[in-house]
Amino acid sequence: MFGKRAALLTIPLAIAAVLGVTAPAQAAPAHHTKPTSLTCQGKGIDRSAKVHYRTETFIKAPLRKIWNLQTDVEAWPSWQNPVIPVTMKRLDDGPLRKHSRFQWTIPVPPGMPYPPGDVTIVSTVRQLQTGKCIRWTGPLDGPGGMHIDGVHVWNFVKVPGGVIVRTEESHTGPQVDKDVPGSTEMLGQGLEIWLKDLKEAAEHR
Repeated sequence: MFGKRAALLTIPLAIAAVLGVTAPAQAAPAHHTKPTSLTCQGKGIDRSAKVHYRTETFIKAPLRKIWNLQTDVEAWPSWQNPVIPVTMKRLDDGPLRKHSRFQWTIPVPPGMPYPPGDVTIVSTVRQLQTGKCIRWTGPLDGPGGMHIDGVHVWNFVKVPGGVIVRTEESHTGPQVDKDVPGSTEMLGQGLEIWLKDLKEAAEHR
């Protein structure tokens, strides 16, 4: 189980998704951060953000299967492995598309320097090209004035034998800006774990 500092950073970073509340992995390799930002229909992360991270993985599975796993947001908890329970719900109907919204609800763990309650993230899909890319944004709000704004971009590139999945995310807000190296490390750990879980689900489920 990780310590209070790690858990404190993890909750605000949950806008990266359920991954923000997964058990931290080892520090992500520095070479995963690349200078060129990912985009979806010409839009990328917040380049002015002090905290941002990019990574990728190869998944040996059909693009359709990977895309379906990634866009069925209410089913994320079934293949991701959060330490803290996360509730996901769509705020609209039908397939994930531009303007779709979904809500994450995450309880504040005991012992954190915030009042008891829930952290809520409402994500809105801003750009989506089926089978190619997704970009969503969303504020995180929680007890004690917690507030973080996130932008998350996903790219899917079909290659021989599978798909390269790339992801990049930025966070802005006083909680993360207080410790940019630590916040970046936690964000990176979260995204690496998300890709690992997605790869496992797509290749073995």
